[in-house]
Amino acid sequence: MSTDTKSIEDGASGQDVAQQSKPVSKFTRWYRSPLFNVILVGLISFTQPGIWNALNNTGAGGQQEPYLVNGANSLTFGIMVFGCSLFGILANRIGIKPVLIIGTLGYAPYSASLYVNNRYGTEWFVLFGGVTCGIAASALWASEGAIALGYGDVKDRGKFTGIWLGLRELGQLIGSSIQLSLNVKTQNRGKVGYTTYLVLIALQCLGLPLALLVSRPEKVIKSNGEKLRTEAVGKKKVSVKDEFRKTWALLKRKQMYLLIPIMIGFQWNGTYLGIYLTKYFSVRARTLGSLTSGVAATFANIFWGWFYDLKCFSRPTLAKICWFFFVIFMLGSFGWQVANEQLYRNSSPRVTLDWDNPGFGRGFASMVILRFLNESHYMFVYWIIGAFFDDLETLTLAVGIMRSFESVGSCVAFGVGASQVAPMVNLIIAFVMFGFTIPATSWAVFLVPERPEHVRKDVDSSSEDGNSVVAAKAAEAIDGPHP
Repeated sequence: MSTDTKSIEDGASGQDVAQQSKPVSKFTRWYRSPLFNVILVGLISFTQPGIWNALNNTGAGGQQEPYLVNGANSLTFGIMVFGCSLFGILANRIGIKPVLIIGTLGYAPYSASLYVNNRYGTEWFVLFGGVTCGIAASALWASEGAIALGYGDVKDRGKFTGIWLGLRELGQLIGSSIQLSLNVKTQNRGKVGYTTYLVLIALQCLGLPLALLVSRPEKVIKSNGEKLRTEAVGKKKVSVKDEFRKTWALLKRKQMYLLIPIMIGFQWNGTYLGIYLTKYFSVRARTLGSLTSGVAATFANIFWGWFYDLKCFSRPTLAKICWFFFVIFMLGSFGWQVANEQLYRNSSPRVTLDWDNPGFGRGFASMVILRFLNESHYMFVYWIIGAFFDDLETLTLAVGIMRSFESVGSCVAFGVGASQVAPMVNLIIAFVMFGFTIPATSWAVFLVPERPEHVRKDVDSSSEDGNSVVAAKAAEAIDGPHP
């Protein structure tokens, strides 16, 4: 293959090709590899939302009452409704790494506010922490998913998504283990000890140095020695107006707007589960629940990461199998949880579920199963996005859009959770919201192609220049021919 032809296929200039031809050390190829960068992103996610999840999955951030924390979480996700899409656009403007770095700066103040509230009763700091967390999470959510999906080839996206989300759950596992060890003797209802927060805050401070180690997209070296094709991301100075126009055009695509209901509706039960833990479980059972939830979510990430990359099913068939499995088991789990809620809310005296008490397994198991299914849905949606789109620019915008709508659902869900409605009402709303997602998501599942689509301006322009055949051959070399 001539140098000119290779330059056309890679979308690179002659200077870039010359740079790619320079020999690089094994360490550099490893350090710049997609796998290493996805691992870094997973570790960042471990220190930031992983620790946040560890706190929230004990029920209301470890507090005795859920309402203040639910209000702060509603504020966080309210900011993210607009912030995720804005940071997705900003990532295409200034680069994805600077946005990732911003995403590591706001979680620790939120955890610090929970510590101050737990120890001294200060409430305003919790709301301020909700604001800083909302800004940081907007940046992190818009960048980490795009890196996990966009740095590797299509054939590796199930594995890379599993690594990213699995390492995020490592934060919950470690954080929850610390919480359990510090609260193992507390058999009554209440709040976790304040020393719990100090260890978790220290872990969250590791996010920034990890983010500084992530390679910029143009420096990533794939396993075959080629550079990642990233001309549009952070290098081409497109206007913000053009980015908004492309975001709107992407949102109008059927593959995107059909996924909006599931992004809004499928996590509503997470708020209910936080209330469920604070209302009916002892402190040590809550910390055990957080740990076990992390184990269940990690298993979901590992299993589905392996399953989505299986070659024995086509991608359209795989999508249908997984979605209808989720629908059946989610509806069954909701029915089980309604029965549990009805039993516990009518108990006299008020029930406190502890692992020493009879009947603990019934109430505990239903919560863990719902956590597993929530994580499975989460991974499924982002795998579908990776199955629809291939280029990093489009994936960055798509992840920002989807996480904005995910934030809409979480904002309203936590808002309902902060309004002190009965737990049964909250559960029924979550049940109805999931049912609302089924028709549109089923339609989207039937649109999943065998190979994702390139939606790039430079690919389009190459087609206009008569190079579409070369671009198609390059894509086939990466992911195989069209079916």
